Amino acid sequence: MTKAAALAASPADKAQALRLAPVSHETEARLDRFVALLLEWQAKTNLIAPSTIPALWSRHVADSLQLLHLAPEATVWADFGSGGGFPGLVLACALADREGAEVNLVERNGKKAAFLREAARVTGAPAVVHPMDIGDYVDSVRERIDCVTARAVAPLQQLFTLSAPLIAAGTGGLFLKGQDVESELTEATKYWNIQYKLHRSLSDGGGFVVDVAGLAPRAALPKGRA
Repeated sequence: MTKAAALAASPADKAQALRLAPVSHETEARLDRFVALLLEWQAKTNLIAPSTIPALWSRHVADSLQLLHLAPEATVWADFGSGGGFPGLVLACALADREGAEVNLVERNGKKAAFLREAARVTGAPAVVHPMDIGDYVDSVRERIDCVTARAVAPLQQLFTLSAPLIAAGTGGLFLKGQDVESELTEATKYWNIQYKLHRSLSDGGGFVVDVAGLAPRAALPKGRA
């Protein structure tokens, strides 16, 4: 396989992804620009696992888009550890035509933050990049956040610690997790009383979305931030 072929998303995979998570033509065009930019940057900066590129649309894009159906009224989002733009930049592309939409992308890695800024510019998505630690971002928040999300960032117990101030203020939480979600929830319940629902992922047969409506500390929490 040539290097060019290795850095190419599959058209069949895109079609499958958009069947799972349909979007408007305008959103699809924005996502096309985002994916093209991601593949361009992938050649010099590791934004996603190279092995997932042929299934980029279903593995990453549709996986991100499914969150919109779980929080259809959410307009202002915060995405912890946005990395290559999943799910935050994808959500911003889908919300670009909604009045007042804003997706806050929290990413402390300088190269990834630079990519996210360029992706927001190229797509015209309503995304704001915050190049800082997650804990510092949470401490700085003054506006109402409708929904907070994270994907492949930290265990649930740590995500709950970081997002608790937002959730206490009425923010919903949607956390994308893999097949180890039950063990992560078991560990998290040592520290938290959690109001949640568990949704099977539309795009990953072994994946789940942890839908959190409320958190209350059960005991003293361990120190440390992501």
